[in-house]
Amino acid sequence: MGLLSDPNRRQVLTNLLTRMNTPLCFMCYIAGVSWFMGLAFEPFILQTYTSENAMGSTMVDENFVYGDRALSYAREFSAHGKKAGEMPVEWLVKTMSGLGLETHTQTFSRTLPFPDEIRERYMVKGTNVYGILRASRAASTESIVLSTPVGIRQNSQAAGLLLALASYFRDINSSVMEGRAGAIQAAITIEISSDVITSFDISVEGLNGQLPNLDLVNLFTSFCQKNGVLCTIQGKLPRLDGETLEGYIHSLHTMLLMVLKQGSGKSQGDHGLFLRYHIEAVTIRGINSFRQYKFDMVTVGKVFEGIVRKLNNLLEKLHQSYFFYLLPSLSRFVSIGYYMPAFGFLILILLLRALDLWIRLSKVVPVCAQDCAAENVRPSFLSIMTPIFICHVMGLALYYVPLLCQGTATEHFPISETEAVVLTSIAIYVAGLALPHNTQSALPIEQAAHSWMTLKLIAILYLALLLGCITLINFSLGFILAVTLIPAAALAQPEPHRMLNALFLILMSPVTTLLMCIYLYHELAEYPITLLECWQLLLQAVAESILDHHLYSSIVYPFVVFFIYPSWLLLWNVVFWN
Repeated sequence: MGLLSDPNRRQVLTNLLTRMNTPLCFMCYIAGVSWFMGLAFEPFILQTYTSENAMGSTMVDENFVYGDRALSYAREFSAHGKKAGEMPVEWLVKTMSGLGLETHTQTFSRTLPFPDEIRERYMVKGTNVYGILRASRAASTESIVLSTPVGIRQNSQAAGLLLALASYFRDINSSVMEGRAGAIQAAITIEISSDVITSFDISVEGLNGQLPNLDLVNLFTSFCQKNGVLCTIQGKLPRLDGETLEGYIHSLHTMLLMVLKQGSGKSQGDHGLFLRYHIEAVTIRGINSFRQYKFDMVTVGKVFEGIVRKLNNLLEKLHQSYFFYLLPSLSRFVSIGYYMPAFGFLILILLLRALDLWIRLSKVVPVCAQDCAAENVRPSFLSIMTPIFICHVMGLALYYVPLLCQGTATEHFPISETEAVVLTSIAIYVAGLALPHNTQSALPIEQAAHSWMTLKLIAILYLALLLGCITLINFSLGFILAVTLIPAAALAQPEPHRMLNALFLILMSPVTTLLMCIYLYHELAEYPITLLECWQLLLQAVAESILDHHLYSSIVYPFVVFFIYPSWLLLWNVVFWN
């Protein structure tokens, strides 16, 4: 306290912070990125383990032998689907009822804000078919879900496997019980489109970056290892040389792929819809590649039988393990306590810059000449609030105008509704570059000499608050935005090198960041694309993000439009402040 109360010592401290501010910010950025990169090095992180005793202590024996029956069901499902031209609902209901399941159907439909050409135009609709298998010695107060998304040529083998598993589980003699199936303990979504598989791939990223309990992932891994089935994550096979350079790079690629998927806020399977309701769920995909070892439906059925039996041993909902983690491999994980310091170093840059601006503003004093009034060096409330208000109005326009004007655009231009929405969004986004001139022209009074410092101080504190909030919900999204926006925010100022600062700010803008993430993802996934293909995928990603928001209440699109884009526009105003 003596250091802060003594004026001389306080002056020395403030001078030191001002003089060393840029080197400290640079060191924090390097430390944050280096910390994150080091998370993929196996000696630095924890090995996965099962926290739930009910799933780890009880051994189960898998006796599933209905592999041929599963393939038979799959062929019948595919044949009836082709005959009907859609999912064979009637055949599924009849077959499931014949197995002794309590079978029901549920129709659904949802009107889209604009046509989705990948699925259906204007409306997404379909029918859910589900059957309830009552336990013989339980009160039906809890349940486990096995599901698969099916179509005419999609996941017919998964549908056959589920029917065979239901037939196998139904062999237990029991009386009919009425009532609800109860609270869902966990859900497993299965996607298999081949009679044989070479490996399983697990997807954990859900809507808005939600992740399932890590014990569910460990449960899947343990049964794959028990039955000798290869299991992967992000399509990457496990390696035993994690301490070597090649092993580290492999783990880093896997972790970066997860960060890019989670940061998108898009669910990587139907399991993401269960996570919305606090139901732990994963999607497991059967892969048939050119690998030497292949596994039939008997082995596949034993894996899922074991998972269901272990989940059946649960005495309470999964809660003891981790919900916030990154996976560089299926045998190692990075907990929230390990990866948050990387973000902490980055957010410290904004706090250091804010402190530096506050110190510089506190030193500004009126400069008086003899027989003249003091020069106006204090910014007015209007000069600061006007750009803040206009930048957020642009965010509102970016959210509402493309959807409202799609009909008008299609009448005057030879484009579809989807193209109209996307192109209008890009046009409004680019129009924001003209804001500095229009904003400052709207001010009726002369601007203060240091108004840009006050505006930047507000902008970086606002950005720090936004990034801190979103990182608690979706670390990957917050970290990606922090890596790109924080350097641009720290360097933003009108003089000197205004044009270089403007160019750097454009390179770190939200749209450019999305473009770079798309390109990086395909490079890491070993599916390289050209710049033209990357641009086309960018347009598709914009359309899908709007649809995901309206269909599934994804928060990524409104968060970027309402908060991140206006925050970036504030920095753009700072760079071109007169």
